[in-house]
Amino acid sequence: MSDKFTTARLSKGQDRFEILVKPQPALDYKLGKPIPLSQVLMIEEVYSDSGKGTRASEEKLQKHFGTIDPVKVAEEIMKSGELQLTTDQRRQLSDEKRRQIISIISRNAIDPRSGAPHPPLRIEQALEQVRISIDPYRSAEEQAKQVIEDLRPVLPIKMEQMRIAVKVFPEHAARAYNAFKSFGTVTREEWQADGALVAVIEMPAGMYGSFTDRVSKMTQGTIQMKVLT
Repeated sequence: MSDKFTTARLSKGQDRFEILVKPQPALDYKLGKPIPLSQVLMIEEVYSDSGKGTRASEEKLQKHFGTIDPVKVAEEIMKSGELQLTTDQRRQLSDEKRRQIISIISRNAIDPRSGAPHPPLRIEQALEQVRISIDPYRSAEEQAKQVIEDLRPVLPIKMEQMRIAVKVFPEHAARAYNAFKSFGTVTREEWQADGALVAVIEMPAGMYGSFTDRVSKMTQGTIQMKVLT
């Protein structure tokens, strides 16, 4: 690892593909900022082992990517692969995500003993006791669900809940169902004869925005949703 370059890698079967990238432009690109790929790549080469300088064979590039063009291969690696973060980047991203999670919980959680909100400082102090690992890439809303469960042994906590009824068409039903479980509890599910899914999900109210964004993209906007009273 260097402060001048890092790697992005993607495995396909038993084969691994790596590219050398500039740390900050690569992170910006990975996070969806409009950065040209030319500003990300250190060199237009694809390696099987960048540490040894071993280039990936054209045969394997063609087999797995359908092209030997290193820029096109790099696009897929950046889109679907893993970016190796520098120590500073990982710390900064994790700290920012941690602040977002604390804010979500503070806005939506109460102390069930008093009915009063938990202030951010109290939540932060509880987090220090339970040693929670924060994923710098996953959304704060998704991670808040698990963080709340991890906090319960040290912090009495209750989240305002909401129920959402959904219908997903067959081609997206299986993937959507897995996403539903990452946001809340599926309290009702009905798999219809054509493979469509009708379900009711109960989740913390603060996760609703992230939930609708994710499942709408996943289902290409075809999902039907209704907030239940």
